[in-house]
Formats: sequence, C-alpha cells, structure tokens
Amino acid sequence: MNCPVCKKEVLIALEYESVEVDYCPACRGVWLDSGEIELLFGDADAAIEFLTIGKPAAVPHGEKHRRCPECNKKMTKESTESEHPVTFDHCPRCDGMWLDAGELAVILKHADALVGSNTVADYLREIFPETTDEN
Repeated sequence: MNCPVCKKEVLIALEYESVEVDYCPACRGVWLDSGEIELLFGDADAAIEFLTIGKPAAVPHGEKHRRCPECNKKMTKESTESEHPVTFDHCPRCDGMWLDAGELAVILKHADALVGSNTVADYLREIFPETTDEN
C-alpha cells in the first residue's frame, strides 16, 4: 500500500495485539483500517462519538483530495470538535482514516481522557509521539 501523501512511499505495517497500523516513514503519517480506531479507544461508542461529533473540513489551499491507499477513492476531510481538534482524511468506501504526523497521539490523548489508557494505546503513543514546533 502506498502513502496517500507521498504517493510512492510504501507504508510499513506495525502490528500489536489486534491493531495493525500502517506507517509512512517519510511523512510520518498513519493509516488505520476500519474499526482500528475503536480498538485504540478500547470503547467503540466513545471512538465513534469522538470522530463523528465533528464536521466536514475544507481541504487546505493547494492540497488536492487525498486518495485512499486501500481502494484509491477520494477521501473526505473531517474534523473533530474538541479542545485540540484533529483534521483527518476519511475514506467513505473503506471507512479507513489517514492521520498526518502527530495526529494519532492527539487522538490517543482524547481516548485516555474519555475511557482511560490501554496497552495498545500506550504502545502506539511511544512510537508515534505528538509533533511539536521543533519537529
């Protein structure tokens, strides 16, 4: 599977327990298949509520719609409504989601606040830290 941002960079699959995360070493983005975000939250209802409480987001100026690495369909931009909103790409066909560098860590922080920590989230937080102004 190729990165939807870098286009030709092949995504690396990382698997821990029942969650497989596809990672781009070039742009540090992350692809989550349908249902994987619910596993990271440890509570499917909380994950769905967090992700769907938001609204469609505009594609930033100069950026084209990204294509799903699974089915090549155009993804939509969506944004959560929270203290630290996350804008992500969502595939309406596969129901997977693309997170740019650092966005997975922000989502995991929200998961901790809503349902508490879990071992999968703790492991991924170590691998995919939040980005800072220095990154």
